[in-house]
Amino acid sequence: MRRTSSCTALPGAGLLAGALCLSLLGASLAQADETRIRFQLDWRFEGPSAPFLMAVERGYFAEEGLDVQVDSGSGSAGAINRVASGAYEMGFGDLNALVEFLAENPEAPGIQGVYVVYDGTPASVFARKDRGIESPSDLAGKALAAPAFDTGYRAWGIFAAANDLDADAVEWQNVDPALRETLLVRGDVDAITGFYFTSLLNLEGRGLGEEELTILPFPDHGVPLYGNAIVASEAFSEEHPEAVEGFLRAFNRALKETLADPEGAIDYVYQRDGLIDVELETRRLRLAIDSVIDTEDARANGAGAVDEERLANAIQLVADAYGLASIPEPERVFTSRFLPPREERMIFPGQGD
Repeated sequence: MRRTSSCTALPGAGLLAGALCLSLLGASLAQADETRIRFQLDWRFEGPSAPFLMAVERGYFAEEGLDVQVDSGSGSAGAINRVASGAYEMGFGDLNALVEFLAENPEAPGIQGVYVVYDGTPASVFARKDRGIESPSDLAGKALAAPAFDTGYRAWGIFAAANDLDADAVEWQNVDPALRETLLVRGDVDAITGFYFTSLLNLEGRGLGEEELTILPFPDHGVPLYGNAIVASEAFSEEHPEAVEGFLRAFNRALKETLADPEGAIDYVYQRDGLIDVELETRRLRLAIDSVIDTEDARANGAGAVDEERLANAIQLVADAYGLASIPEPERVFTSRFLPPREERMIFPGQGD
């Protein structure tokens, strides 16, 4: 289709009007050349979404020739399904949920992880100290609660095996996400599982402080699973590889600046949702950075990358724990082909100074 200009030469039009017309036409053509990417987050606009929103507002995506729309989500499974369906080109979701999706939908359109953000799963056990729980072995005979889709619940067998605990030695209650922390605060259960930087803040908000809790993060107790990653439709990646590369460069740039200044990064979350509690979301972001983003492995390999042996092991563990009928090959789950060079991903404070 031939593009026509809305600028019409008028009798007596001056040089200024002509220059304005050319400027508007140039801007229109530049916008037309941008590649559009619809990006689905895993959850609401909270602290950990800061680098995505920063990359939009500071124009980092635009500098890469991208028109990126970042939408809030309602869970990792939803984000992965929407990317696989073609409703979104890229998204943010749990790599373990992606393993499950690929195993259960072998004929579905391809989707791959392209940049690991959470180098470890945020899944954690939160237990009441007044129930005598100080270590994983103390969970035997206790009552735990979590939603059925919770990573900690789904991967409980991995945690139990890593800590010489009989997986069936606890009593599980499948509960609504909104009730999980409330049940622990009321003492109706002895422990819950949840994301570290979500359940901890929820418990504190309900009056149960960190000093009253025994917190057992999965990565600190022998569970080598990865957490959330940026995922991309394979069809989109094959058609627009430069767009995926540009997205990751822009995000990597924003993540580096978020790591250096979490307080400043929260401004971009507040711009998107003026109802957030800025202090709370700053703390949530810091907890995410300290627990699952700025890790020893991420510092060694560079942000975004995976260790191939660890990934293969993690896939096998998920397949066993989730009872998957098939095991996706590691290259179906994650590809490093779009990542920025390693030296550009050494972005953690103290690196590359």
